[in-house]
Amino acid sequence: MNPRLLELALKKQRLQFDAERQRETLVAGLERIEWVLDAVDRARDRAQGLREHVPLLSAVAFAVVLLRPRLVLRVARRAWFGWMLYRKLGRGLDPLIGFLRRFAS
Repeated sequence: MNPRLLELALKKQRLQFDAERQRETLVAGLERIEWVLDAVDRARDRAQGLREHVPLLSAVAFAVVLLRPRLVLRVARRAWFGWMLYRKLGRGLDPLIGFLRRFAS
């Protein structure tokens, strides 16, 4: 047999073994995060269920505003403060977060 063909056949076999090992590694990694993917699917399904009941949710929100206006204002103020804090500090902390991730690796 031609030595060049033999060399190519061996290289092909090594590549096939490497591909199989990589597939096994990928499947093992996905099995570890399968519960996360399941949780995301459940959350997506629940969000779809909420989209189907928008009028009911709107009525509940309106009732809460009418019955507990101070609570709504307090929650809105905290949400606004959190959003402003995120906008001011969120992107400003990206270099520090990147450094910590590199340091932890």
